[in-house]
Amino acid sequence: MNRTALTIAAALTASLLSTTALAQGKVGVINLTKVFDEFWRTKQADAQIKDRLAEFEKMGQTMYDDYKKANEEFGKQIEAANDPALSKEESEKRRKDLDKKRKDIMEMENNIKQFQNSSQRALMEQRGRVRESILRDVRGVLEEKSKAGGYATVLDVSAMSANGTPVVIFTTLAGGESDLSESVAKTLAATAPPDSTKTDASKGDAKDVKKVEPNKSDKK
Repeated sequence: MNRTALTIAAALTASLLSTTALAQGKVGVINLTKVFDEFWRTKQADAQIKDRLAEFEKMGQTMYDDYKKANEEFGKQIEAANDPALSKEESEKRRKDLDKKRKDIMEMENNIKQFQNSSQRALMEQRGRVRESILRDVRGVLEEKSKAGGYATVLDVSAMSANGTPVVIFTTLAGGESDLSESVAKTLAATAPPDSTKTDASKGDAKDVKKVEPNKSDKK
């Protein structure tokens, strides 16, 4: 099937789904990205990830400083080993020390690379776990309000397809009575602990780390 046929098929499928949803009951919308970003748990998670990133960077810097120092010492040992005034025995001993030092430095390089990979993987896994947990909270509130309001379908107007195009091309529901964004956001905000606002303000924005984000391709 060529690209044109796939596009037509996708459009027809979307049209049929929309028609079916309208026939079955009310359709609502939500800006999931906005609700997700404003949720106090998202801000808290961003701050926690930023703190963990800072810890990793501090540990990585310490490892790099040790590596740099070892290289500087290695350079001095090379000069000392090449001293023509040394006896044959002493020169041989120093060259053996150089071989050991070289292996130690190579091991330090490998340790740094492994640490970088493992720390990046740990941050990605943490973001994934937190994102799924936050989305469960959001979806739970959304489902309750959808059922209470008699909505059969709720569309995420902020969702993006795998091709980077909006899932919802056009709707007049956003910002109207059928837009559940504000209602869901208020309910989620009410679950915040007393000190969450203060904590978020003191942490600041997570500028140096990718923020926890909802999956734009998730279907609601």
